[in-house]
Amino acid sequence: MAIRETLALVGNPNSGKTTLFNALTGAKQHIGNWPGVTVERKSGRLKADNALVIQDLPGTYSLSPYSSEEIVTRDFLLNDQPDLVLNVVDATNLERNLYLTLQVMETGRPLIVALNMMDVLVKTGHRTINLKKLSYALQVPVIATTATKPAALQELVQTIQAPLPKPYAFPEYDARLESALTMLEDVIDQKVPADRLRWYAIKVFEKDPQVVKQLAFSSDEQHQMNEILRTAEHVFDDTTDSIIVNARYDFIARVIAMCVVDKDDFVMSMSDKIDRIVTDRYLALPIFVLVMWAVYYLSIQTIGTIGSDYLNDTVFGGWLPSVVGGTLKSWAVAPWLSGLIVDGLIGGIGSVLGFLPQIMMLFLCLGILEDCGYMARIAFVMDRLFHRFNLSGKSFIPILIATGCGVPGIMATRTIESEKDRRMSIMLTTFMPCSAKLTVIALVSGTFFPSNSWVAPSAYFMGIIAVICSGIFLKKTALFAGPPAPFVMELPAYHLPRLTNLYRSVMSRARAFVQKAGTIIFLSCVLLWFLSNFNFGLQMVDENDSMLRALGTIIAPVFAPLGFGDWHATVATLAGLIAKENCVGTLHISFGAGSASGFGQALRATYPAMAGYAFLVFNLLCAPCFAAIGTMYKEFGDARWTWRAVGYQTGVAYLLTMLIYQGSLVVSGQASVMSIGLVLVAILLIVYGLLIKRPVPAIAASF
Repeated sequence: MAIRETLALVGNPNSGKTTLFNALTGAKQHIGNWPGVTVERKSGRLKADNALVIQDLPGTYSLSPYSSEEIVTRDFLLNDQPDLVLNVVDATNLERNLYLTLQVMETGRPLIVALNMMDVLVKTGHRTINLKKLSYALQVPVIATTATKPAALQELVQTIQAPLPKPYAFPEYDARLESALTMLEDVIDQKVPADRLRWYAIKVFEKDPQVVKQLAFSSDEQHQMNEILRTAEHVFDDTTDSIIVNARYDFIARVIAMCVVDKDDFVMSMSDKIDRIVTDRYLALPIFVLVMWAVYYLSIQTIGTIGSDYLNDTVFGGWLPSVVGGTLKSWAVAPWLSGLIVDGLIGGIGSVLGFLPQIMMLFLCLGILEDCGYMARIAFVMDRLFHRFNLSGKSFIPILIATGCGVPGIMATRTIESEKDRRMSIMLTTFMPCSAKLTVIALVSGTFFPSNSWVAPSAYFMGIIAVICSGIFLKKTALFAGPPAPFVMELPAYHLPRLTNLYRSVMSRARAFVQKAGTIIFLSCVLLWFLSNFNFGLQMVDENDSMLRALGTIIAPVFAPLGFGDWHATVATLAGLIAKENCVGTLHISFGAGSASGFGQALRATYPAMAGYAFLVFNLLCAPCFAAIGTMYKEFGDARWTWRAVGYQTGVAYLLTMLIYQGSLVVSGQASVMSIGLVLVAILLIVYGLLIKRPVPAIAASF
């Protein structure tokens, strides 16, 4: 029995690959009911055999990659040479999935096919698959699986642990094509490993630019190849890459004819009936708006608020400071240390953790929408909307992921093939309200607009509007001009959300929120409390004589046109660059407010309601936290692009916030001449950016 150390898990996006990975390894990777969730290689050990490492590779439709996460999959299969490949195939879309299977077989790696989602196939009743015939046609083991039911994976685990499958013959295509491939193999025989000769011959036949560059052919070898390829194109009357594609699908057609029985009496499924409504051209967007209103209503206005009110008023604003403060006093602890613990740590961190129930409720609602399949429909609907404005619908997948955290949202842009569209998506993804920004949304909504249920969801739609308008503007520039990348996405069948998935999703995100409060927010609160309670002579003073006020007052005039040009909101906004949750904690510390009710009263006494909303909009759209900025730099690979993105986001935030606040003054009749002037300037800039057509050079400007 051969010793195995590595098993590579490959498959099409949304084929259930990550679910199967979690079931086999006991890992808790995030699962989304749409493609593009896995953008990096994940590893774990088989529960039944800890010696075997399973690598969960990003989903890909082929090994002729276009996007960065597809390159990860191809390079691992070819360069790392896994001992065994487990190809996860969606049984409900066998024809499309088998295309990748054939390409994996062309690499020559030992292979097992896991025919996943068999339960969904049985429910539809549209076709039956003969597994024995499928295995015979492919000459590899084929195991029926249902990744969501670990008990049904016993046969797969046994097959993985069994001796390696017997070597299989490469898929045999048209005789004329096989003749051309044989001649190419003779040309490249000395340049590539013998076990990958077939794969390289096919890649050369396809004129794969990466492979051709890698092999560095001499002029004589290049001439021989050109003659072979020219002859093949003449014989088939087609291009070489199309010849290969057609040959693979001809092979798949023969396999399907051998092992699949389709029923003639097609009956519209329940998913199809629901989709006729929720993806309707006219009803889709209104339904989406109502759904998101309901999500934020449950999270911010009702159910989530019950838990947050208890934590803010009773726990962090009542008995915990009282108990800790009394204990410290009885221990004769120094006043400054007592103030740090009670006001700085409990007050600052508590003002952030108090929103945890609302955040968990939001994640629960979004998790239900993700797992049942509705969010995949929204990506489809938004693709239709985005294309009206020359944008790629693929950009909406990172946007959906960014509602949890901007960092994985930015990383999810790797699924976008076009480099221009990918860079633009990186710039725009963090416009969406993540869990950290939800603390600001909940604070402003609950403090200034307690009876208005549209304020919180307006932040979500504000982010989408900013993405669309920015896309329209940026597509007119030389940096991003060009047609949008095509977006092909399969809509999964609706199903009831799985409790294990929901629990894992909510708890992992809540845990990350609490961990951030215990690390980054903790350190920030210590620093901010020190700055707000000491002057430059290191003497303990009132907040109004502190270093924090002195520093904030210098920058505050910059935010005056936005309605919150005082030192409290200024330092809160700057602290938000460390972590957006700091906006709330910093305000709480700077006002020196104890209870949540006292904090709210201090805010209402200092800022008008629209100034509070302006504070929300600016912190929603401006430069994200340092972690997200660092991820931007990693994905861009260029500091200039990173600064360009941060500058653009902050500029958009400033312009829209100024328009909203100064516009509210105009509408309410409180406007000055300056307010009217600022509104007109903002409107003219927005109209110019959206409506004026500017000529775009054929070649983008260099950086």
